[in-house]
Amino acid sequence: MLKKESLAEKDRLNLNKKFLDYLLDQDNSRAVRRSVADAAENLYKLNDKDGFKRASQMLLELSNEKNDTLHKAKAYKNLGTYYLDFQKNDSSYFHYLKAEELALMAKDEPLLGNIYLDIAFIKLFESDFTGSEISASKALTHFSKTNQYGVYDAYNIIGVCSNELKNYERALEYHKKALGVFREHNLASPFHLGASSLNNIGYVYQNMDKDAEAIVYFEEALSDKTLFRDNPGLYAMLLDNLAYSKFKLRDLNGLPGLYERSLSIRDSLKTDPSGIILNKIHLSQLYDYLKQDDKALQIAKDNLAFAKANGVASDVLGSLKQTSIVDKGNAGNYFQEYIKLNDSVQQIERKAKDKFARIAYETNEIIDEKDKLEQQNRNLLYIFIGTLTIVMLLFVIRTQRAKNRELMLKQAQQKANEDIYNLMINQQNSIEESRAREKKRIAQELHDGVLGRLFGARLNLDSLNRQNSEDAASKRNEYLTELKNIEQDIREISHDLNREKHALISNFLAILNNLLEEQRSSFEPEVTVNIDDSIQWDELENTAKINLYRIIQECLQNINKYASAKNINLSIKKLGNDLSLTIADDGVGFSTNTKKKGIGLQNMVSRTQELNGTFDVRSKKGKGTTIDVKFPLHKKGE
Repeated sequence: MLKKESLAEKDRLNLNKKFLDYLLDQDNSRAVRRSVADAAENLYKLNDKDGFKRASQMLLELSNEKNDTLHKAKAYKNLGTYYLDFQKNDSSYFHYLKAEELALMAKDEPLLGNIYLDIAFIKLFESDFTGSEISASKALTHFSKTNQYGVYDAYNIIGVCSNELKNYERALEYHKKALGVFREHNLASPFHLGASSLNNIGYVYQNMDKDAEAIVYFEEALSDKTLFRDNPGLYAMLLDNLAYSKFKLRDLNGLPGLYERSLSIRDSLKTDPSGIILNKIHLSQLYDYLKQDDKALQIAKDNLAFAKANGVASDVLGSLKQTSIVDKGNAGNYFQEYIKLNDSVQQIERKAKDKFARIAYETNEIIDEKDKLEQQNRNLLYIFIGTLTIVMLLFVIRTQRAKNRELMLKQAQQKANEDIYNLMINQQNSIEESRAREKKRIAQELHDGVLGRLFGARLNLDSLNRQNSEDAASKRNEYLTELKNIEQDIREISHDLNREKHALISNFLAILNNLLEEQRSSFEPEVTVNIDDSIQWDELENTAKINLYRIIQECLQNINKYASAKNINLSIKKLGNDLSLTIADDGVGFSTNTKKKGIGLQNMVSRTQELNGTFDVRSKKGKGTTIDVKFPLHKKGE
């Protein structure tokens, strides 16, 4: 069964993974990128290296998309940490250099401090002690007073590098500074930073052959009762160092027990093969001093085989040296192997130093090349945008000119049509005036001719009614025939008047029918027309007829151009004192929510407003269009 702590850690891990998946579906905001960075940090603390890498790559993609320099720097730093944990120092160093460049741009001092500190660790692992010391010193200039853990680590690295460079006084100075930071700020850590600093100081004294001083620091560190429980690896290292300093002073009290206890702890941990190798070298030296040659030789040979299997050159060198001392018969062979391996190690260390310089140089070259490409791309983009803008302007100007020409042509055509229609109306007015004169003439003829003849016939018939002769009867028949003739004349005059009235009424309808016949003959849609017979067209103002005609004409034009309709229904009705026009089609329709309306539609609205009427258009895409126009009927002279 899992412990509660394990369950809690597992739950936290799952929650962070689910949170990361949730963030994938969110908009790429700064808050989301900050949350991804937090999730990456949590996954690293929970030792989910794969999840940590995934979150860091996600952060890099989001930051690149929004050109977020700070979070891009954090993403590169995370990837550097990931590769550092897997001892892929080349990849780690490359990503840290990218992070450094971006952090400098973002002016984030704490981030820069941590980047320089990690670079210092990389160079320390690669035995570039001078480079490591320089990077750690840089880190110190960027750490704030609140980041005392960073300050401690930087002091510690400088101390380790100085010790390796045999600058022991400087090493002591910085290890003691690190110990001072630990004690002043009471830095809490499961790794026992204080004991680690005491061990480092003792180790420097040991290298200075001041083993008495070294023992003081080793024993002080070992006096911590919780050290073995919390950090058994450090505890084993202190035991080995204490035993070695005692051995150098030829104080064999507790030996080889201290060595054997240290070796037992390291064997059980299986995390420090280099410590095991050094432990056995010390143990072989002790048995050699005690003249237990077989034991010393056996330990040395076993240790050399283990060191070669482990593959760390410095460990193999130490084992070769000790084996050559205790195996005097083969000392020459061991010595030759030692020299060859030592030369190889020195070359590797030089290459490591050159490697970091080369990576830095190549990274700068890549950055410079990237900057050049970005500048070229910007220039190309500017040229493309400029060219596109000019082309668009020319296209807009040309299109606008064409539209203006089309509009002017339509306006001219409309004006010509209105002039023609007005001319037709004027002709109609002239005809009406002529017909009015003719009516007057006919009325005069009726009064002066027909009525006079009727009056004479009536008087003669009255006088003949008093006579009974055959001659009177004959004359009465003559007068009856005359009355029939007068009746026929009146009928003919009446028929002429009716035809005149019908012609007057039908004049506007004839013009409208001509338009509809032209529509039927020239375009595909079937046109159905329904016109109310009760409309008194001769009493309608000419301007109303013109506007009505133009609205119908514009509707038909729009249907022909845009609607792709198969049927058109046109209806003109009299509704009380109003005239109603409805034109409906079964075409493709359009969205009436569009703010911009065409010139034709605007003209129809304008003409309806001139009639003091209402204009309504109903349409849906795929459902056709219906236009309703309604305006009050005003008779001539009103």
